Amino acid sequence: MADGKRRTVRDLRRGNRALVLQRLYFDGPLSRQELGPATGLSSGSISNVVSELVTEGLLEEAGIVDSDGGRPRTLLRVAPGSGLLIGIDIGETRVRAELFDLSFTELARTERPLAQHGYDVDRIVSHVRAAVADVLRDADADPGLLLGVGIGVPGIVEHSADGAVVHGQTIGWNAVPFEQLLRKAVDIPSEAPLFIDNGAKTLGQAEMWFGGGRGAASAAVALIGSGVGACVVHAATPDESARTDALEWGHTVVHIRGRRCRCGSLGCLEAYAGAEALRERWREARGAPAAGDTDDADEPGDETALAALLAAAYPLDGPAEAAALALLDETAEYLGAAVADLINLFRPERILLGGWAGLQLGPHLLPQVRRYAAEYALRHAAARTTIELGRLGADAVTVGAATLPLSHFLTRGGTRPARVT
Repeated sequence: MADGKRRTVRDLRRGNRALVLQRLYFDGPLSRQELGPATGLSSGSISNVVSELVTEGLLEEAGIVDSDGGRPRTLLRVAPGSGLLIGIDIGETRVRAELFDLSFTELARTERPLAQHGYDVDRIVSHVRAAVADVLRDADADPGLLLGVGIGVPGIVEHSADGAVVHGQTIGWNAVPFEQLLRKAVDIPSEAPLFIDNGAKTLGQAEMWFGGGRGAASAAVALIGSGVGACVVHAATPDESARTDALEWGHTVVHIRGRRCRCGSLGCLEAYAGAEALRERWREARGAPAAGDTDDADEPGDETALAALLAAAYPLDGPAEAAALALLDETAEYLGAAVADLINLFRPERILLGGWAGLQLGPHLLPQVRRYAAEYALRHAAARTTIELGRLGADAVTVGAATLPLSHFLTRGGTRPARVT
């Protein structure tokens, strides 16, 4: 009986194409001569694969370099215009969608606020449907070049033969068959790749590919917004050994019998370090009424409230507000203790703090977070971990979501989905 795991000639060809595309994508431009050592393929295999990919329009020339005493060498790169990617972030305050070419140059974007209707599933599906149509139209893009759509969502994502199902306890999603709903609503064919994953996980992949995690063997990447999440990434390129694990870090307990978290538990990190919790804690520290005791229409949003809190603690002129400073120092300690847990459990080479709130808090709190993490973590592990801010900005989840179809495309050796009509 034939071995069901035996690799066919087609598998070998696709694997060789994947090796060449990945090396050129992450390390290019490279010459044909450089691709051999970089991929481990023979010069004949390199010549065949490059010829195929150039003919298909996936590779293009990127200049010529002189060689030592020989003929000049032609550099190759992945052609930016040979494919399109859509990344969507189902965030805490808005749905954001961006269209990219293969160099991750933004071609179009659109945003839709969620404040009025929250996480109503039907409305979010409607937002995604409109967003995909909008970015393709605004960029006057050829839908036939679309390599797929990636979506980052809050909560736990389970994948099965029936598609991705989202369990988002903090947003009221209980086993939502999100992929099925999108397939019925969004104007992409059934053959077009659609990827749904945890937003912190997509953020981690973006930072590992293009940001602060690039070159690291492992990293823990925190997503701090209205809520808190994280992921641990164990490889920096999308080969078969790469592994990214989403963590419900925001729902680890940092205070026994502490504040009530929006997940229903007590003492979660999110109940102290999330922007929504910071807004409420600052209100309490100033003796203001609890949330719900005033007209919600008069309430500032989390982004506005966090900016005001930071301005009160670190004013450009005049004295700092003591309550704001004390609140932020306490928050830094909670974050430092939680970061220490990541260090002790996973011993990552790097820890990156990201998310829109994390990037606003970081410039002020990072030294304290490092100090508290060193106090709470095991010394040997802490000495081998650096703690930095993410480098890709507040849109990193959208970028990370778009890496999902790109990873699929690269690992399949540049095999395109069926043409979109």
